[in-house]
Amino acid sequence: MSGISRRSLLGYSGTAAAGAALAAAGTAQAADGTAVQAGAAASSAAQGSQSAPVFPSGTQFKGSTALPGGEGELQITFSVSVVDAPGSYVVPPIEVANALNALAQTHGWSPVTFYGTPAPAPLTS
Repeated sequence: MSGISRRSLLGYSGTAAAGAALAAAGTAQAADGTAVQAGAAASSAAQGSQSAPVFPSGTQFKGSTALPGGEGELQITFSVSVVDAPGSYVVPPIEVANALNALAQTHGWSPVTFYGTPAPAPLTS
């Protein structure tokens, strides 16, 4: 995601900035097929060793992180819905969470753990 300058992100507001960051993350991953394959393999291995909760399409994920000393808080909420699309076009919520975390970390925030609702369960890779 280093291909996006902070200046270009500042030109967008809220959701548009997140969309730009996600688009850049997707482009970077698509350019490096080995990263995509490694991520898929790691995800499969993690699912095989642990029983992660299954979140249906449209699940709302929320997470927050605070600055040391409680001087500020970042709250992020997102959902991903894919309707009538082949499996290769499905955008896994963990990829969105990872891209949002990368964006937040470029601004000095700690990583956010996202929880899916209605049953609060952590979204993990």
